[in-house]
Amino acid sequence: MSAAFVEHDGLLLACRVSGTVGAPWIVLSNSLGATVAMWEPQLALLEPHFRVLRYDTRGHGASGVPPAPYGFDDLVGDVVALMDHHGIARATFMGLSLGGMTAMHLALAHPGRLERIVCCDTRADAPAPFQQSWVERLAAVDEGGLGRIVGGTMERWFAPDWRAEHPAALAAVEAAFLATPVEGYRGCVAAIRTLDVLKDLGRVTAPTLYVCGSADMAAPVAAMEAMAAATPGARLAVIEGGAHLPNIDRTAEFNRAIAGFLGIP
Repeated sequence: MSAAFVEHDGLLLACRVSGTVGAPWIVLSNSLGATVAMWEPQLALLEPHFRVLRYDTRGHGASGVPPAPYGFDDLVGDVVALMDHHGIARATFMGLSLGGMTAMHLALAHPGRLERIVCCDTRADAPAPFQQSWVERLAAVDEGGLGRIVGGTMERWFAPDWRAEHPAALAAVEAAFLATPVEGYRGCVAAIRTLDVLKDLGRVTAPTLYVCGSADMAAPVAAMEAMAAATPGARLAVIEGGAHLPNIDRTAEFNRAIAGFLGIP
């Protein structure tokens, strides 16, 4: 595995490349408040069959932290810059939550760059209750930083049984969340609050798999059913018992769901 920084518009984007040289590319995009580490449970599945590019979204992990707010044009531009830097003409793209939103915007803006999309635990619009949840969350961050919301975030991200059975892994995810720069968090939340692509998903041309944990409170199954219905030829896989990050709290089931779509035996 190689780690590197790619410069784009004066911003350094941290990325890691691993997997099989000469194999098709897959790009992995993290959720809000996470880093490239969130995809480690999928590497053993993906690396024998793909050249894997993971990156820290701007404002997260080891990537640079430009002033907030950010827009999806910024987040999509970062992906295109990373792909261009690595000579990737086309790739499969898998994103979760914020990363899934980036996937949809990338599919609409640059359809020729995508072989397939795996879009996980996300949504395509921002109705009033969703907007209000971010108002409240940001107010809490203003009062006490990300520490004020870490407990509720972990409850949304992971099923109770997983949290009880994996205290060390949970602590590592909490630490990564707390290390997220507040400016980066705020910047990406600004993008999330502009979501309005449900009406446009009929223009997505890449084969698309939507994946959702059955217990996800942040991106409920009903919202993802609507997205799958709006996307030509799309499929939806529901991970029973999974919460917002089923790639972690239901790894085996998640990996089975994406393997068939990705053509992995």
